[in-house]
Amino acid sequence: MLLRSVTLYNKQLNESEGTILEKNREIETVLDKLVFKIVGLSKTFRNAQFSVLFPRMPVETLSIRNRSAIGRFPSGTLTLEDPDKVKPEKPDTKWTCSTWFRQCCQRCCCRRKTDEDATDTTNNGGSIGMTGTGNLTRHTQLEVRSIDLLKSSKDQNRLEHHTDRYHSEHLVIRRGQTFQMLIELSRAFNSKTDKLHLDLKLGNLPDVSKGTHVIVPLVEDLQDDCWEAKIVEQKGKRIKLSVNSPPTAAVGKYKFCVATSSPTGEAMSPDSPDNDIYMLFNPWCEDDSVHMNNEEERKEYVLNDMGIIYYGTDSQIGDRPWNFGQFDKGILPACLFLLERSGAPASGCGDPINVVRLLSAMINSPDDSGVLVGNWSGTYDDGTAPTFWSGSSDILRHYYENGGTPVRYGQCWVFSGVTTSVMRCLGIPTRCVTNFESAHDTDVSLTTDMYLDENYELIEELNQDSVWNFHVWNDCWMARPDLPAGMGGWQVVDATPQETSQGVFRCGPASVAAVRNGQVYLKHDTPFVFAEVNSDKVYWQRTADGTFTPVQVKKKAIGRCISTKAVGSDEREDITHLYKHPEDSEEERIAVETACQYGSKAGIYNISSANDVSIQITMDEEEPQLGADAKLAITMKNTSSELRTFTLHGQVVVMYYTGVYKATVKKDEVPMNFPLLLIVVETVEWCLLYDDYKEQLVDQAMLMLTLTGSVTETKQVLATQFRFRLRTSDLVINPEGDAVVGKEMKATVVFRNPLQLTLKNVKFRFEGLGLQSVREVSYGNIESLASVTLTETFIPLEAGPQKLLVSLDCRQLPQVHGVANITVKINSGCAIYGQAYSVESSPISAPLKPTKRETRIPSTFSFSL
Repeated sequence: MLLRSVTLYNKQLNESEGTILEKNREIETVLDKLVFKIVGLSKTFRNAQFSVLFPRMPVETLSIRNRSAIGRFPSGTLTLEDPDKVKPEKPDTKWTCSTWFRQCCQRCCCRRKTDEDATDTTNNGGSIGMTGTGNLTRHTQLEVRSIDLLKSSKDQNRLEHHTDRYHSEHLVIRRGQTFQMLIELSRAFNSKTDKLHLDLKLGNLPDVSKGTHVIVPLVEDLQDDCWEAKIVEQKGKRIKLSVNSPPTAAVGKYKFCVATSSPTGEAMSPDSPDNDIYMLFNPWCEDDSVHMNNEEERKEYVLNDMGIIYYGTDSQIGDRPWNFGQFDKGILPACLFLLERSGAPASGCGDPINVVRLLSAMINSPDDSGVLVGNWSGTYDDGTAPTFWSGSSDILRHYYENGGTPVRYGQCWVFSGVTTSVMRCLGIPTRCVTNFESAHDTDVSLTTDMYLDENYELIEELNQDSVWNFHVWNDCWMARPDLPAGMGGWQVVDATPQETSQGVFRCGPASVAAVRNGQVYLKHDTPFVFAEVNSDKVYWQRTADGTFTPVQVKKKAIGRCISTKAVGSDEREDITHLYKHPEDSEEERIAVETACQYGSKAGIYNISSANDVSIQITMDEEEPQLGADAKLAITMKNTSSELRTFTLHGQVVVMYYTGVYKATVKKDEVPMNFPLLLIVVETVEWCLLYDDYKEQLVDQAMLMLTLTGSVTETKQVLATQFRFRLRTSDLVINPEGDAVVGKEMKATVVFRNPLQLTLKNVKFRFEGLGLQSVREVSYGNIESLASVTLTETFIPLEAGPQKLLVSLDCRQLPQVHGVANITVKINSGCAIYGQAYSVESSPISAPLKPTKRETRIPSTFSFSL
């Protein structure tokens, strides 16, 4: 019956060209029934199109590129064109029903090709030609075959966007700047009939109205300040796009797809994690609010992954290298994880003001399980001592890989180092800033208040304000359109949890310009920062009726030697002038009095008393060493021509660097009589014995001498405080041999125990970008006054100047570390130029003891004692 029907309609088909279309409709009806019987499926041919569905094939949209694809895919279709417009390819070709039927269903009609079938043709466009009386053509679906984001570190995108140093397999770009991509399509793109756009989604709830779901159209010409794409090159099925992003785009990880449409339908490329795009702030873009126009500063504050953090006192400034490691593997995802974990909407991540304020909260842990747990107790048995860290990478990586579990422990310089790493990683110019004699104002008075009793003794329970020996925060560079003109530039951001801001432990951004001028009414947290750097230190004395009267104001005691690493070198740069006008200048006094009008203790500057006697505490050029007696000098000066008598009350306390007292280790009195009618300067030596403090020291080995008293004749109150630290031994690192990429090398570390007691449970930590991943070595005990030598073996991975950092940790001896500069060569014939130096400026004064014995420890290091 099948053959009879086919023969009948074959004859009818050849009778007349004028009846072809009518006969085609009849043929469709018959073939419908035949296909239903053979395949078991009913298909309807509409508008001269038909398709055959095979249920075992996956439901996937694919283009019909040739005859072999017909019948394989659910969406495969054929189009019958107007026969009057068709040019026959071969005049002698006959269209037979068997030919048509076999083209329709190759799976069911899998017979060998015969001479009768030789007239079947398929063109490159996916259409099947029909000769003689008509033509059947195919308009194929436009789909994406592959996407190349040119994301290699050596590709144009990464180089032009200054992101080639990120250890990432993804495309990392900066906003406000064009980038390129290659797209391979299923066929050539026809701009007249085809459409294409890029689809980017940011965050968990992308929304077009909020800028987190971005649809990037194709345009003829790119313009600034918007998302656009342009085809800049087309070769066959491949097109090259130039894509522009606005300078206000939200930063973060975008999911990326390509959408296509053609007359036959629409398609979307699959969502692949490999195509995720990381968008960062762009200091190179003039329209970005973090734009910085000096290239050397951009290299320092964005691209430099090593830095120096300062600590100690204003008279004993120490420095230690810090590995920011913002380009290390896994650090960029960790930084974006922080933004995501904060719970803030992704739409707000385009504003650096919002981002830095958010991150200043997320880098500490009290409110939101942020990166670091602060600990100033001196006990760190269940974590890492803050002085043991030498970089940020290990901290951020640990936090990220453990799903947001806070890392133990940190103090201000660790919080600042991590903040610098995160901000630079995201593209915000940032630097670490150390303020010596840094006040902590607890009652919004904008003064640092010290309370004395009737005998000029400090009343500890009332002295809630404290003065940190040093405090480290960050400067971040950005415009401040939310503030009056001139408030942009450096902004203070502090992640150390000191006081809450709007209920959360965070601080900033506060304009440095506003701090300098006492404009404490400008946001964010400007009053607190002003008090840190330029508050007056006010001494209050209790009177007989229990009230307190201000008896002395120290105008130069707070905010000294504000320091940061210089651009392009390892020198210290003093930036105190950025934070305040010169001390005692008219501008500085106006700024202080302007600020105090907004404080809780306005009007304290009407103190009238004689001030012809002064006292000053100084230190010899040779700084006191831990393990030895500490000697200071007290200089007293009488500038009047009259007799002045007084008694100084001295008190020495061991303190944390935050200004919190741990213990009083010495009290004494110094009686003084100045002779009549003479201007006299007298110096008295003051000594603190090792036995007085050896059992009480805490982190940083900080002490403070306080002198108070009153001049008998004039009732002038004398009060001054002097902070000092005991210097510890340094680690001396000496590279050995050539430093060549891929070639094993060694470095020796020498240390001498300066104490007359055994150091217990000593650990060493090695770290070096491009040299050595973070590694800790449990050493054990080091005997009193003993010297040790360790040998560390490592293989350099990156050429260029590198730094090897080593730190030591034990409870009896804090803040011991060292650094060595190592230049790594690519050519094996080049030698290393290694310069070893201690992190402190002065050398170790005590001679090293000769080695007594040597023990080889397995793996990569050895030591001698």
